[in-house]
Amino acid sequence: MNTRASVILILGSLFLSVPGATAQDLAFSQYYANPVYLNPALAGNKVCPRVTLNYRNHFPSLGSHYVSYSAGSDMFVSAISGGVAVLATADMSGPLASFAGSAVYSYRLKISNKITMNAALQAGYVQYRLNWEKLVYEDMIVPGTGEIISGTETQPDKMNVGDVDFSTGMVVGYNERIYMGAAVHHITTPDMAFYLGNTSRLDMRITVHAGALLGLQQGRSSSENENLSLSPNIVYMQQGKFHQLNGGMYVNFYPFVSGVWLRHNFENPDALIVLLGFQQPEFKIGYSFDFTLSKMGMPAGGAHEVSFVWLLPCPQKEFKYKAIKCPSF
Repeated sequence: MNTRASVILILGSLFLSVPGATAQDLAFSQYYANPVYLNPALAGNKVCPRVTLNYRNHFPSLGSHYVSYSAGSDMFVSAISGGVAVLATADMSGPLASFAGSAVYSYRLKISNKITMNAALQAGYVQYRLNWEKLVYEDMIVPGTGEIISGTETQPDKMNVGDVDFSTGMVVGYNERIYMGAAVHHITTPDMAFYLGNTSRLDMRITVHAGALLGLQQGRSSSENENLSLSPNIVYMQQGKFHQLNGGMYVNFYPFVSGVWLRHNFENPDALIVLLGFQQPEFKIGYSFDFTLSKMGMPAGGAHEVSFVWLLPCPQKEFKYKAIKCPSF
């Protein structure tokens, strides 16, 4: 059996054969280049309007069937004392495709001259679509030759499932240098079962993240667009039985950014991530590659990810609000 057939077989087993099986959210390696996806409370954290675009190709050696996209826009609006955002994501994972769209409101509270907090609510819709003809089960594979034949598996009652979805999050920033946050996605655990009479809940995704921006040029304030600086970060994610810890460091040497991350699934090591980014006051472009450390191995092709962030001019009246500084990528 070839590698591609093996992966499709695994996906078929996960999403259909087990009534209680649940899907997992798509993942991006450049967490802060897709900030609202990481934590809805980051909506408007830069104050000025921002547009984000993300593309990820996972396991490209398997035929470019594991591709994720994200597009979003956010800004701070002083009239409503908070940030607003819209976000759309799409994903193709072999036979399973997903789409989600949402809107976010993130209330900003100034606790002191140095401490700012954002608290957010996200509401949207999530949809899964099954491409039945792409599913391969064990009884469809001829032993020895790997030839695919017709199987006996019963087609699901529904090829498309969807439900409303709610998430929440909060972020605290100190002196535009230190930040920490937490988010809970899929609070209502939407039911995404394809078979009538079965339940397949989308587990809550819990995220905790923290980091700092450390300036290395004495006498100057830390600024990702001007100074030589370091930014250590940690991100923890949990969804159902899946646990993941991400730790790494960004090095800003304007106009370039480099970074190294280790993504560790508690069940097994996952990937070593390297990043190179280029930034200007108006835009940021990043490329990262995941060196696969799991049993899938590098023959699957790792993962390529590209991000683009467009920073629009900020209304003059918004400059009085401090940003909650996070990394660019």
